[in-house]
Amino acid sequence: MASARQPQGTARTLGAERPLRIIARNPRARHDYQILERWEAGLVLAGTEVKALRAGRASLAGAFARVRRGEVWLEALHIPAYVSGNRFNHDPLRSRKLLLHRREIRRLIGAVEQKGLALVPLELYFRGPHAKVVVALGRGKKAHDRREDLKRRDAEREMARAVRRR
Repeated sequence: MASARQPQGTARTLGAERPLRIIARNPRARHDYQILERWEAGLVLAGTEVKALRAGRASLAGAFARVRRGEVWLEALHIPAYVSGNRFNHDPLRSRKLLLHRREIRRLIGAVEQKGLALVPLELYFRGPHAKVVVALGRGKKAHDRREDLKRRDAEREMARAVRRR
């Protein structure tokens, strides 16, 4: 007799898309960097950090990732102290380890050593019960590149307005 339950390890339990709950975004990263490649990484967090994130409190402004001793660390991510926390509250600006596959880390090491490439966090969110961060490999834009992007966006906006008026 066949069971009505779905066996573990099937596409339904492992590959199913879970809803995202976005906590923080870093729009400045897209302005300052040309995004070349993106990775989704898990975060190693303390209990009070998870509670503060579930309350929707975090800031990616000024945050960056760094490769140290074969591991990737997220620096300057600000997760404020949990309101109901006590003396066991976390340090708001501590370094947090990112969880990536070994081959992804090796690829990052090779890319970051090139001149002008940096690891910048783009988004922080919950996928199911797990906190995730999207880390991107970016090349710093020059001032004239930023101005060109702004001009291009303004032109696209004007074209969209003209089409709507018709």
